[in-house]
Amino acid sequence: MSKKIRVLFELVQEYYWPAMKPVYEQFASDSRYECSIKVGFNHTRFLGIFLIRQKGKIEQKFRDLGFTITNETSGFDLVICGDTLKYPEIYGDAILCNVDHGPCTKSLRYRNLLKQPNTKYVVCAEGPYRMQKLKEYGLDQSEIVRDVGLPKLDPFFTGGYSRKTIEERHNLDPKKPIVLYAPTYKPTSIFEVVTTIGNLTNDYNVVVKLHPYSWSGKYAPHKQHRVFEALAKKNPAVVLVSPKEHDIMPYLFAADTMISEGSSVINEFLALGRCGIIFDMDDDNQKHSDGEPLLVEKSTEWLKDSFIHISHADQLADAVYNAVHLSPERKIALEKDRNWIYSCTDGTAASKVKAVCEELLSEKEKF
Repeated sequence: MSKKIRVLFELVQEYYWPAMKPVYEQFASDSRYECSIKVGFNHTRFLGIFLIRQKGKIEQKFRDLGFTITNETSGFDLVICGDTLKYPEIYGDAILCNVDHGPCTKSLRYRNLLKQPNTKYVVCAEGPYRMQKLKEYGLDQSEIVRDVGLPKLDPFFTGGYSRKTIEERHNLDPKKPIVLYAPTYKPTSIFEVVTTIGNLTNDYNVVVKLHPYSWSGKYAPHKQHRVFEALAKKNPAVVLVSPKEHDIMPYLFAADTMISEGSSVINEFLALGRCGIIFDMDDDNQKHSDGEPLLVEKSTEWLKDSFIHISHADQLADAVYNAVHLSPERKIALEKDRNWIYSCTDGTAASKVKAVCEELLSEKEKF
């Protein structure tokens, strides 16, 4: 019996899993591979000071689901990661495949790759736009860049999600459109949108899905979730998704429109061919600690023909109406932008990642 090829899925943050799961399923269903998951610390902040590890709880959850959990880093042939690895050297000569947990318009992915000039990753791009940006940063010369689509989206196109499931889980009115508010934690529109989003509940199902960091308190203040907990208590028609639910993908699939700012979910919702709403932020004030811009694209310009842009919370009702009732011109723009961002929207991205990895594994064995 030939030795199995060992594949490690480095799950630094639990919310990376939806991006990695379709790739995991491709390898796990192939008897030639042995798959393991390594879980990161996943800190939450307590009393504004103390960091509490959630690693053990998450590991047990995955064990209960039948996954193999490990803390080893050596002896693997392939490592799948949702971001750059903190200490890439500890994985030895394994091939490092970066599928990225949420491609968006932030500069973070490029910054992280450039910080590790001596480490070569297989960098998975979702389509023409990302290939162009990777080239602009010179990463097509330092990494192994491949256009494979976005595995995270595969279940959209393979029957992996159901709108009815979301309606029944949260007792939504099936006769009303679903409006999903899914802000990122930085830069965020939370404190503007919370003032008016409750007014939409007469005509729409309103669902709020916050970023995991908005709950944990490590990278964003706890106030980000507390203002929505207060709103949901005051207006029970506003559905606040539990922080235990990390996967936003079923909610994107169910939504008729969604609202965000610089989050990757803007691009992911685009793949469905539906119109989203972008809350424009003050781009000039959004910077990393070293002064580099947080976003590589101005929020006011991003998807400006296909998505609706607003800059004040009092514009929300009109924006939602126009997003749900699409003009023919916007439908054309949506299709154009979707083809610009994604090379495939047919559920085959994860299999393409596997094919790229197998090609490199074969070359590694040959040489």
